[in-house]
Amino acid sequence: MLHEIDPEQHGPLGPEMAAAVSTCVHCGFCLAACPTYKVLGQEADSPRGRIVLMKEVLEGSLPLESALPHLDPCLGCLACEPACPSGVAYRDLISPFRSNAESQRSRSVGDRFKRLLTRMTLPYPRRFRMAAQTGRFVKPLARWLPSGLRVMLGLLPDRLPERQTWKAVYPAIGKKRGRVALLTGCAQSVLEPDINTATIEVLNRNGVEVVVPQNQGCCGALSWHVGDLNRARKFARSNVAAFPQDVDAVVTNAAGCGSGMHEYPQILKGTADEAAAKEFADNVCDVSVYLTRLGELEPLPDRGRTLRVAYHDACHLSNAQGVRSQPRSLLQAIPGVELCEIADAHLCCGSAGTYNIDQPEVANALGSEKAENIIRTNADLVASGNIGCMTQLKTHLAKCNSSMSVSHTMQVLRDAYCENDG
Repeated sequence: MLHEIDPEQHGPLGPEMAAAVSTCVHCGFCLAACPTYKVLGQEADSPRGRIVLMKEVLEGSLPLESALPHLDPCLGCLACEPACPSGVAYRDLISPFRSNAESQRSRSVGDRFKRLLTRMTLPYPRRFRMAAQTGRFVKPLARWLPSGLRVMLGLLPDRLPERQTWKAVYPAIGKKRGRVALLTGCAQSVLEPDINTATIEVLNRNGVEVVVPQNQGCCGALSWHVGDLNRARKFARSNVAAFPQDVDAVVTNAAGCGSGMHEYPQILKGTADEAAAKEFADNVCDVSVYLTRLGELEPLPDRGRTLRVAYHDACHLSNAQGVRSQPRSLLQAIPGVELCEIADAHLCCGSAGTYNIDQPEVANALGSEKAENIIRTNADLVASGNIGCMTQLKTHLAKCNSSMSVSHTMQVLRDAYCENDG
């Protein structure tokens, strides 16, 4: 006989988890939206199936170890949320569940080493750059390394971009229309620092002053989504303190980071910082949203030719933040741009933070399918709003021998502005 979930038994996040479980009516609309269900084909690997498993673990009728083989492959892409007619807040269940479960599970030595390596490098740009540079020399030995490390090395570019740093303040050009604070990110500032530079240039051109807090750090999303609540809280508290309050918005240009910062109230639930976290999260928005709110933007020059752009929806932008039309409208504002929609656009590309390392087979299947669908658009380039997606797309397009370039939406805009600068 099953027992009801006691909301208070599972800490400050218990009520949200209980509410998410009770809202699900098991209708099955989420199945078609779920990438892992598409790849693995089992009910237990769908959102509906995982909710049942989590419910039984929380009730104490199923051992955690029996549920983990199906819960671990969940991408956390949240494609199930917009597909759900009952409004199940799956985000209130999967990450809190993982944080509760982490202290109760046992991991292999290899698994612990992978998590330690990512935990001690990815959130810290200097360490990550050093590790990435070292990885270049280890690549020839990849075939003899464990699969997780092989995947990590395979995702690294052959050559890192030159290191970039950013000043504390970038004044608006022309009449000042706004003031924002920019999150520069951790992995992004190493793998593709030009995204931040392009973001600043586009904002400046449109009359927006950009503040770059010098004490900012990792958003904490990577930690939160793998169940490391203590580290996620540390990063969240640090950023709430580091970012100024006298700005119109805290602007992000990485979908995963923006989604993670929106979850600060949940991460800091039940702590003395919960109220400050909510105030902070309410002011966070993606750069495409902020630019759209500005209204009429600085006119873009006519490039005199057609550019076919395939837009890839990053899951934590489209599903977690509901941002779909804004990046598209910005791209379509560029004269000559023809926007191409990608088949099965709702399906995750398989990036999802450290998912490539944790679930390489599923990540590879999703990445391959996404690359094939992008190639079928016959676009000149693919644009996205998340560094993880961009890295995944570059990797799998290269595997398909495609020369299609991958850019951030802000890079496409910046390049369009600069085309006729002379």
